[in-house]
Amino acid sequence: MNDWHPTTVADVLPAADGLTELVLDIGGTPLVGTHRTPGQYVRLALPEKGEGMFALASPPEPFGTRWEFLLKGGSPLADTLIQLQPGAKVNSSRPQGRGFPLPLARGRNLLLFATGSGISSIRSVIESIRQERSAYGEVTLYFGARTPKAFAYEDELHHWEAAHIRVVRTVSQPGESGWQGLIGYVQTHLGEVSVEDAVAFACGQSAMVQGVMDALRLRGLPREAIHLNY
Repeated sequence: MNDWHPTTVADVLPAADGLTELVLDIGGTPLVGTHRTPGQYVRLALPEKGEGMFALASPPEPFGTRWEFLLKGGSPLADTLIQLQPGAKVNSSRPQGRGFPLPLARGRNLLLFATGSGISSIRSVIESIRQERSAYGEVTLYFGARTPKAFAYEDELHHWEAAHIRVVRTVSQPGESGWQGLIGYVQTHLGEVSVEDAVAFACGQSAMVQGVMDALRLRGLPREAIHLNY
């Protein structure tokens, strides 16, 4: 049974085609300081719309008062959350799930894989790494989207690259967009990347996650070095 706490909508912003950023203010609630591991999720609920599970896109902050989420429409709850105005109330649980074991990546190379709204959990990892970048080796993000306009956090990519996080983007359905970058699934673009002394985190659709795991294991990365956030 969830321990619900009322939070306040601080902002609702378009994030990409089919994706919306929701920012909740948790200030003054027992939720402050409860997000401890990147990759965790919370349950959000609205009267009459039920509850759902949403990954935290913001990094853990001991005294932070804002939680960020990336919402994909398609359910009554998500569709209603997307339409809320600042000041509206949303019930939230405490963070749940094991998240990503970031301490295991310290001093090692880190391979990150995300597709679609799965970038939310990986963004939490990246923002955590940026706070202490020198503690990690080479960091590479393989980021896939269906179309070129479906990449969330596009305006943040240059910040990530400035922190020496390599970003490899690929589009699975470019259509007539004129996209000049990589095409296909993220796991097909590993190139010559070394998996020696590496750790991998993946979040996205189950077929992508399985494809990534298979590709990495073929290269010799043991299954125990590949982590999911659930």
